[in-house]
Amino acid sequence: MTTAQQQFNDFATEQFETILRFTRISIDAADRLVKLQVETAKNTLEDSARNAKELSGIKDTQAAFAAQQKLSEAAVDNSISYSRSLYEIASQAQTEFSKLVDERSVYFNKNIVSGLDRFVKSAPAGTDAAVAAVKSTVQATAAAVDSMTKAAKQVADFADASVKAASTATADAVKTAAKKTNGSSTTAQ
Repeated sequence: MTTAQQQFNDFATEQFETILRFTRISIDAADRLVKLQVETAKNTLEDSARNAKELSGIKDTQAAFAAQQKLSEAAVDNSISYSRSLYEIASQAQTEFSKLVDERSVYFNKNIVSGLDRFVKSAPAGTDAAVAAVKSTVQATAAAVDSMTKAAKQVADFADASVKAASTATADAVKTAAKKTNGSSTTAQ
């Protein structure tokens, strides 16, 4: 087999492996989403049955208000927990995709530089300046991609912290509002 054929075969194999990794990441994320949804559905069904049983035994208004508050808080907590889990799955998949793209970008740049080095060895005299310009462009592009990757990671980290803070604040606000509502309904009777 000639060197060109071997290089093409190596390239095709690497691309196939990249596609397989991309597919594995996608399937893994989909699998985790389906498991989350099934688990959430089971828990919701169990909670609904338990709540219906509890509500059927309530005889007075005070107990009804207390049960309503308890059910509201549980529903908000469950929604926040589901949202966090969903966000974590998406965030993990995005991180893995970014890592894969970064690895492929670094590999691609190394191949271009080594190809240019091989070309320089067999190139006619006077092409050194052109090759140096191309190498410089590849290195500048790699630096730009690296900067963009770092910036994207910072944005993702900021978004992650913001989502966690917002969900915590929402849960706290709902609990505070529920306590105020419960306090006013208790004094109203």
